[in-house]
Amino acid sequence: MYVNRIFCVFIPWSMQIPSLECAFQYSECYFRIKENFHCEGDVVIGAFFPLHTFYTANKTAYGNVVNYYKDFHLQYTFKNYQFVLALIFAIEEINRNPHLLSNISLGFDVYNVPYTEKNTLMSTLVWLTGQRNFMPNYNCRMNRKSAAALTGTSWATSAQMGTLLHLYKFPQVREIILTFGPSDPILSDRGQFSSLYQMAPNDTSLSLAMVSLLIHFNWSWVGLILIDDHKGTQILSHLREEMDRNRICLALVEMIPVTWNSFSYNFWKNLKKIQKSLANVFIIYGDTDSLQGLMSNLSQQLITWKVWIMSSQWDKTKHADYFLLDSFHGSLIFSHHHEESFEFSNFIQTIKPSKYPEDPYLPKLWYALLNCSFSKFDCQVLENCQPNASLELSPTTIVDTNMSEESHNIYISVYAVAHTLHEMSLQQYQMQSHINTEEMVFFPWQLHHFLRKIHKGEHMSLEWKWRLIEKYDILNFWNFPKGLGLKVKVGTFSLNAQQGQQLSLSEHMIQWPTRFTKIPQSVCYTSCWPGFRKATQEGRGVCCYDCIPCPDNEISNETDADQCVKCPETHFSNTEKNNCLQKSMSFLAYNDPLGIVLTTIALCFSAFTLVVFGVFVKHRNTPVVKANNRSLSYILLMTLVFCFLCSLLFIGQPNTATCIMQQTAFGIVFSVALSTVLAKAITVVMAFKVMFPGSIMRWLIVSRAPNYIIPICTLIQIVLCGIYLGTSPPFLDQDLHSEHGHILIICNKGSVVFFHCILGYLCFLALGSCVMAFLSRNLPDTFNEAKFLSFSMQVFFCVWVTFLPVYYSTKGKVMVAMQVFSIFASSAGILGLIFAPKCYIILLRPDQNSLHHIRDTAYSRRNKTL
Repeated sequence: MYVNRIFCVFIPWSMQIPSLECAFQYSECYFRIKENFHCEGDVVIGAFFPLHTFYTANKTAYGNVVNYYKDFHLQYTFKNYQFVLALIFAIEEINRNPHLLSNISLGFDVYNVPYTEKNTLMSTLVWLTGQRNFMPNYNCRMNRKSAAALTGTSWATSAQMGTLLHLYKFPQVREIILTFGPSDPILSDRGQFSSLYQMAPNDTSLSLAMVSLLIHFNWSWVGLILIDDHKGTQILSHLREEMDRNRICLALVEMIPVTWNSFSYNFWKNLKKIQKSLANVFIIYGDTDSLQGLMSNLSQQLITWKVWIMSSQWDKTKHADYFLLDSFHGSLIFSHHHEESFEFSNFIQTIKPSKYPEDPYLPKLWYALLNCSFSKFDCQVLENCQPNASLELSPTTIVDTNMSEESHNIYISVYAVAHTLHEMSLQQYQMQSHINTEEMVFFPWQLHHFLRKIHKGEHMSLEWKWRLIEKYDILNFWNFPKGLGLKVKVGTFSLNAQQGQQLSLSEHMIQWPTRFTKIPQSVCYTSCWPGFRKATQEGRGVCCYDCIPCPDNEISNETDADQCVKCPETHFSNTEKNNCLQKSMSFLAYNDPLGIVLTTIALCFSAFTLVVFGVFVKHRNTPVVKANNRSLSYILLMTLVFCFLCSLLFIGQPNTATCIMQQTAFGIVFSVALSTVLAKAITVVMAFKVMFPGSIMRWLIVSRAPNYIIPICTLIQIVLCGIYLGTSPPFLDQDLHSEHGHILIICNKGSVVFFHCILGYLCFLALGSCVMAFLSRNLPDTFNEAKFLSFSMQVFFCVWVTFLPVYYSTKGKVMVAMQVFSIFASSAGILGLIFAPKCYIILLRPDQNSLHHIRDTAYSRRNKTL
């Protein structure tokens, strides 16, 4: 009795793909159907594929058959069945070709090799000896001509078979191994694997291709998940080198133990590190066997906020559940470029169990995928099938009608064997006098000579030559809703292309993980916008940094700038620090608020001084005006008018003429004013020293000798100014830094020494006048102005001594304004302290401005003295 029911977890096609793990209740059909698949031919190729494996928790012995019940499970790698189809397709195509092996037919032996070393070695020895109870170094199938063995998908399986066959040194059993799995440098060791040929292209440019993709999307914070073996170490070294060269940092590196095969479903303890990592992009590298546990855990966790970049050696069909979301939706896959085969797609659509009754796997596929049932009397017979049932109706995530990279390698491997046999048959035809050409006679080791030529590039077809071009197709995995399972080509990477054109992408075709609505970012920082620069964080990678605003007059006009760029001196940075603006010309103009104030003050003081002068002229015959030399008062008042007006030279747009006149006019007019004050002070002193007629003092007073002090002192200042202008005169200059956003047009002092000499000479005159006035302060005169002269010179001296430190501590317009204010203060001090008291008497106390008042005052002083 056959109880042939398998309880598989199926989910409606609109929601999900069928589960690939099926629970059996002692279905004996799955044990009675043979595992090996044989197709007769003159020359046979052995194929060792990982198709499925059994495992159970409870079992009991029943004769020679193990009785599995209740907890029995089947893990079926449906995707790998395409390997068998590619093998059949290639062999049938060759057998139909009249120009290739016209008199020789190819056959094959397919062995299921589960992911264990024991099964690999056992299947190899069964293939070599022709019996399960094998005897080493003995072949029971002498009539069967075995040309080569096909193996994959992991390098470990190929290495185990290569090591085993390398032990046999007898010509009859030294078989050729063609491995279609990913290329591995260890398998290239001819000393250890002399009979092994790798059909997959090398991954020498894979690191460069992946890093080029990272650069394209500006992903600088990336995690790595690699198998913990020599290949993982090698790819890690290559990736580190390329990433360091392009300033891309590793956020996380996790090495997967190679013992993690497809049956390891334990929760990975380091999975939380990946989930919590700031990196949104992870590179996964490894073969199908080593990645199964990882892929299962990632799928179960529904990590939809990471972009996975991986090589094509992974199996997407084993991780089914009831969710619409998929952790791997939006993944980017690098696959070696190969031409699409529409004939292969059509071939898959014609596959049926009735077409290949020897195939033990097709009934199982039809049962699991197309809802057929086994006959109660014959396990090879299917019942209740749809009339038009075919693999075309199965989900693409189960059986893909497009030829995969591994299947393509199998296809060209079969052709490599065929071309090798063809070359050998041609050689035997040429030697027909010695060899019977009706039947091809050869030993497997004889194929090496011809296969090496093809493998190295001699006499190869166009399809084979295409393998040597290092080119990758970039595929985008579309699996939303889950079960769609499409691999869409979105770009290419060609190492032979021109620099900068190696990577080609169609971004509009890329579907990202469901968490992202636009291109994901994978950085450990917030992008530094224009106006900021990057500053590396201490103790972290060069990719992690803070954003610091650019200093004044420096800008950054691009995102994530390493350094700020200083603006030219004629420009300044805007508020956002992302652009340099042209500075405007600036000077202390008449229409500026400060210029208006200073101009108004200068004109007002000048007008007020003229008014005082008019008052003095009108009352020129009064005692107050006559006292202390009337003519000197006139000179001083007119000089003060020019002192106030000379401040206007500092206002307005400077030019060469005004720059020269500023300091010379200032120095000369103030020299006249101070020398006039000095003459007045000396006149007072000399007037009260006249003791008798004919004395020298009297002669000096009468001859108005003090008046000559004015031209003499002024001449000295003129000489100083002449030397100043002749050696290093003032010149027109620009101040680029004092005022933000402006270029100040200023007058440069030229020789600082002569400028201080001019100012020092004025202070010397003021000090001399102050001393003379101080000596005459107590002289008995009604209108003695010595006190006021002394006070005015003290004010002048204090103003200009204070001016120097304040002047040099300011810049730009303020510096100019300080000198103007000092001119105003010193001039106003002379005007107010000397002439204000006299104006008070003239205008407000005219009774005191008379001879009668003078006599009364003198009489009262005489009485007080007595």
